[in-house]
Amino acid sequence: MCPGCGQPIAACTCKQAKLPAADGVVRVRLETKNRKGKGVTVISGVPLIADELVELGKQLKQRCGSGGTVKEGVIEVQGDHCIVVIEALKKRGWTVKG
Repeated sequence: MCPGCGQPIAACTCKQAKLPAADGVVRVRLETKNRKGKGVTVISGVPLIADELVELGKQLKQRCGSGGTVKEGVIEVQGDHCIVVIEALKKRGWTVKG
C-alpha cells in the first residue's frame, strides 16, 4: 500500500507527473541580464511534464543549432532565436507571446 494515497503500489496516483499550473500562454523572451552580455532565449509556461519538457528543449535547441538547458520548468536556448522558437511553438498549437 502506498502511504500517500492508500492505493496499491501498482495503482498509486500520487507519484504520477502532474502538469505545472499555467495560464495557457507560452512566453518567449530574450534575456541578457546576469549573462555577461550574452543573449539567451527563454521559454516559459509550456504545459508539459518534466520529461516532455526536456524532449521539447532538445528539439528546439536542435532546430536553432544552438546549446541550452532545461531547468525549473524553463527552457533556455543560447542566442537570439525568438522568431524561430515562436514559429515552432505555434505549429504545435499553443498560444505564444513573444
